[in-house]
Amino acid sequence: MNAKSAISKEIFAPHDERMLGAVQVKRRTKKKIPFLATGPFRLYAFSFICLVTNKKPAQASITKVKQFEGSTSFVRRTQWMLEQLRQVNGIDPNRDSPEFDLLFENAFDQWVASTASEKCTFFQVLHHTCQRYLTDKKPEFINCQSKIMGGNSILHSAADSVTSAVQKASQALNERGERLGRAEEKTEELKNSAQQFAETAHKV
Repeated sequence: MNAKSAISKEIFAPHDERMLGAVQVKRRTKKKIPFLATGPFRLYAFSFICLVTNKKPAQASITKVKQFEGSTSFVRRTQWMLEQLRQVNGIDPNRDSPEFDLLFENAFDQWVASTASEKCTFFQVLHHTCQRYLTDKKPEFINCQSKIMGGNSILHSAADSVTSAVQKASQALNERGERLGRAEEKTEELKNSAQQFAETAHKV
């Protein structure tokens, strides 16, 4: 089981939440640790930004999940409701870049995804989810490549593929129906001809 599947199963499934997408990240800038920090300080091995929905009430959220060094389990950390997301910054609209920023009402994080393609996929799902769940005050997507915002997203591509497959199947069934119809007509013609021949032969 990969990390994302484990997060979905361990963190979200028990609460009837569904993880729509996730991106493995690390900070572009190191977070300052207070000099007088209390309690043990633990290094984390992996961080994920997860896009999550739940049915009752129907809402979406962005949740930070971490896995600490020496542990095989994941821990839910900060969570923001999707309504709190103000801006998604893709940093560079002209090239595939793993860097991005997320601006919330009360927080601002600068991230680097594990790969540019993983970031792109997460952005596509995030943009689609914002369009679906937010009626107003949608976050601003800036410095993003056109494939994230336009019709070339994986979601649209998947929908197009399904539609195309249905159309091809329908066309094949129609063609098969036409062939069967023509075969039935020929069979009926042969039957009538045979019957007429038999009647003529009987009269002779």
